[in-house]
Amino acid sequence: MSDEQTIELSLEQIDNYEFRVRFDGTSLASLQTDESSPLGRDAGPNPTRLLAASVANCLAASLLFSLRKFKNDPGKLSAHARATLVRNEHGRLRVERIAVELGMSSTAASMQHLERLLAQFEDFCVVTESVRQGIVVEVSVRDGEGTLLHPSSGG
Repeated sequence: MSDEQTIELSLEQIDNYEFRVRFDGTSLASLQTDESSPLGRDAGPNPTRLLAASVANCLAASLLFSLRKFKNDPGKLSAHARATLVRNEHGRLRVERIAVELGMSSTAASMQHLERLLAQFEDFCVVTESVRQGIVVEVSVRDGEGTLLHPSSGG
């Protein structure tokens, strides 16, 4: 028995660089994407924004899962992602790194087993750990008082 899973989606061009993304085999709503101007019309997020959103969302969900596993209530979580693009040796733009800052509205003092769960939550994030094989992903976690609880090495 294999643990292999597949996720399928389909893209359909709407106009120029606008695409409709359908998530095959699900009842999920479709998503409209577009390239940034001047190439596109900014009618939806571009692939780079979706990549950054995917990393941030996966990390936030992994942190929430880890916190709840130890019966912690982090309050509302937030995430801010910043993707840095640079030109490679051929002059093509590439995502060099993604920095994600996670926040929770509760304080660190109200959490149980915080050190342990912060040491391992990133490992549960399918997207981040997959992306890290080619893109540096930096992650930080702050509590409701803004205290830095977890800086990662990004590697």
